[in-house]
Amino acid sequence: MNRKAKSSHSSSLLNQKQGQPKGKKATSSAKKSNIRLFPFNKPPSARKTRKQSPTSTNLDSQGTAASPNSPSTPQKPTPQKPTSQKPTPQKQRIVQQRRRKRRSKKPVRIIPTPLKIVLRLVVITVGISTILGSAISIANSLNSSIDPQDPVISENTAENQQQLEKMFSVVTLGQQLGNLETKLQNVVAQYPKLQAEVFIVDLDQKNYASLQGSDSIAAASTIKLPVLIAFFQDVDAGKIDLEEKLTMTEELKAGGSGGMQYQKTGSKYSALHTATQMMVTSDNTATNMIIHRLGGQEKLNQRFADWGLNVTTLRNPLPDLEGTNTTSAEDLGKLLIKIERGELVSLRSRDRMLEIMSNIRTNTLLPQGLEKGATIAHKTGDIGSVLGDVGIIDMPNGKRYVAAVFAKRPHNDPQGRTLIQKISRITYQYFKLNHSSSFLEEQ
Repeated sequence: MNRKAKSSHSSSLLNQKQGQPKGKKATSSAKKSNIRLFPFNKPPSARKTRKQSPTSTNLDSQGTAASPNSPSTPQKPTPQKPTSQKPTPQKQRIVQQRRRKRRSKKPVRIIPTPLKIVLRLVVITVGISTILGSAISIANSLNSSIDPQDPVISENTAENQQQLEKMFSVVTLGQQLGNLETKLQNVVAQYPKLQAEVFIVDLDQKNYASLQGSDSIAAASTIKLPVLIAFFQDVDAGKIDLEEKLTMTEELKAGGSGGMQYQKTGSKYSALHTATQMMVTSDNTATNMIIHRLGGQEKLNQRFADWGLNVTTLRNPLPDLEGTNTTSAEDLGKLLIKIERGELVSLRSRDRMLEIMSNIRTNTLLPQGLEKGATIAHKTGDIGSVLGDVGIIDMPNGKRYVAAVFAKRPHNDPQGRTLIQKISRITYQYFKLNHSSSFLEEQ
């Protein structure tokens, strides 16, 4: 059996030797029995070959085509250049998902601790206070650099104030309330001994009614209204301090209404107290003290003219029982319109004025024609021959109007009071019935 196996093995080696190319030496039989075949020398059937395209051919080391049955000689693998390959769709999706995640990542908001919040607030507060302090110091330095006693500066300030007052001196009125005027004429005709002057203005539409409203008439104590406005103008300008003391001299004492005349000469009163007594109790001594503090009659008359008042003039100190100080229903009515619009004085001074005028003790004229819930800020006047009342009326339905009514009468005739009361009642009822109209239509 061993001999047969050896013969078969030698025959196979002979066949392999015959299939080799020429020029190669045969190995000894001893080496043939222990030969170790490299993978390159394995038969084609035992090798794992790559799939080749039908058009590709196998070349030997000399560039000639090798037969498929001839064993290939061992060759070193040639290094291949890296080729750029396109990423697969799956890889592209993964890359895109990563990019989206990076973009979608938002910075983490770190919530500050209470201590940090307090520190930040302290820093902000210190910064704001520093800025405000610097601004205030700069403003004070600018104010201190201006001398208010400089005649040039004072003169320019006065001129500017006069120009502003002239700009607002014109009061534009609306339609004439002919129906109301007819009613007022009918009631005035019932008192032939009296001469009435009436000026009524609807503050919403500026429609008006007038009966001899522009005629000059003795002002009596209604002259104290423009004096009060001049007083608060100087308060706004810083010329008068409400707490400064005014001295009552013998020359300024006056008879008639008011109780300051009975006080000791040389008594001192604050400017605000004096102005309040001038209106609330119609104190004539207080009025003369205010006129003196404002610079006298001539300066006040100039200011009245600058406001657009045509016939309002101071000629004598109060009480002026002869009636030389004059005004008109239209002058005082338009003056109240300007006050209501916030002209001539600041809003603070306007509110203080209206508060004073709401506490007038004499309520026997215009207030008697009003209904419950209505309010009035007004000023009365009475020198025997003339009786008057001017004011701003606020109705419960929201309507507001100005009424200025004078009655020239025989000395202390009580019919003058009755006529003013009736005029007030007719006017109030007229606006009560027509308050919802955008404008008052003539019937």
